[in-house]
Amino acid sequence: MFRTVLGQTLMGSLAVIVLQIGRHQTLQMFLIQDSEHVFQNGSHKGVDPNGFVMTDIAQPHDRFVRALLSDPGRAGALLRERLPKEISELLSPEPPILLDGSFVDEELRSHLTDRLFQAKTIMGRSALLYVLIEHKSFPDRRVGWQVVKYTVEWWKQWERENPDWEMMPPVVPFVFYHGTSEWRIPDEFLALVDAEEGWKPWLLNLRFAVMDLGKIEDRMLSRFPELRAWLLAVKYATREGGQPGIKKLLVEALLEVPGDQYVIIRYIVETFGSYDEQTVREIIRRVRPEEEEEKMMSQFAQDIIAKGKPQWLQEGRQEGRQEGRQEGRQEEAASFLLRLLQRRFGPLPESMIKKVDSTDLPTLETWGERVLDAQSLEDVFSDKM
Repeated sequence: MFRTVLGQTLMGSLAVIVLQIGRHQTLQMFLIQDSEHVFQNGSHKGVDPNGFVMTDIAQPHDRFVRALLSDPGRAGALLRERLPKEISELLSPEPPILLDGSFVDEELRSHLTDRLFQAKTIMGRSALLYVLIEHKSFPDRRVGWQVVKYTVEWWKQWERENPDWEMMPPVVPFVFYHGTSEWRIPDEFLALVDAEEGWKPWLLNLRFAVMDLGKIEDRMLSRFPELRAWLLAVKYATREGGQPGIKKLLVEALLEVPGDQYVIIRYIVETFGSYDEQTVREIIRRVRPEEEEEKMMSQFAQDIIAKGKPQWLQEGRQEGRQEGRQEGRQEEAASFLLRLLQRRFGPLPESMIKKVDSTDLPTLETWGERVLDAQSLEDVFSDKM
């Protein structure tokens, strides 16, 4: 069966979605991102909520992609929009359900994380969408080999669970790429095999569709409002030169997702090197009520700790300490966490509200991190995470 793990990641830029329709009407999907790039600031290591070591430079990208996929509506919209028509037209319009579990092997955990969804086809058949995330910043010409390896690993796992099988499930790969270099490598495994041309029809092959965000116009990134701001942020997190020119479009996209604004703006603060404090404040003022500007800036300062970036935020946090505003920041953090919890899980019991209001700032920060991945309130507050 599946095991719950999350692994170490680096700078996000490559993803592979592999869709598998099994004999028993089971659908598996891999979203693979690859990792071989170091972000420009710092190298401090931390531990994700599941206990696996991650570099600080990787955490913003990995955390952001996992948050994007943690919402069934967004995940379903992305998969329906970007999978080949022959695949997507079989998916039910119902959003997939995020499940616990993982297929990441022990030797792959250093650079892979994943998401597992339950969905249905238009014929009402049960389906599983398996999203595997592995980070890279540029096209890897060996991605075809990676796809084959991951596919075979899944087949091996499937065979262990189905020893009496007669037919194996098919696998349809899809590559999601947002690196800065244009995707120019072939979209099939056989391009990596040095064989006579006449031999190729007899050799193992696997083709994969490719989505290169860099080739898609900014306003065409998605027709779904719930996706546009997320994809725009991911696209330009690795394109610092283009960041100043998308500020207006970014504000427009953020206005479409009021409930996601904090997560997206926080990611922008961490990854958009060309945005200074004035730019961030301007964006916040245009998408949030005026009285929330200082609250959000204070929360950013609390959340982004010891990363060496951005310097203006570190300085602002230091000034806040000097002014003795610890108690005020704690109240703001508690208030913001309660809003996140209510949006994610609905109305909260009075005991839970009191627990949050009476908790110290470091614990509030820890709980805030967990909201992105938690499947229940118990996951947020569990001492085992």
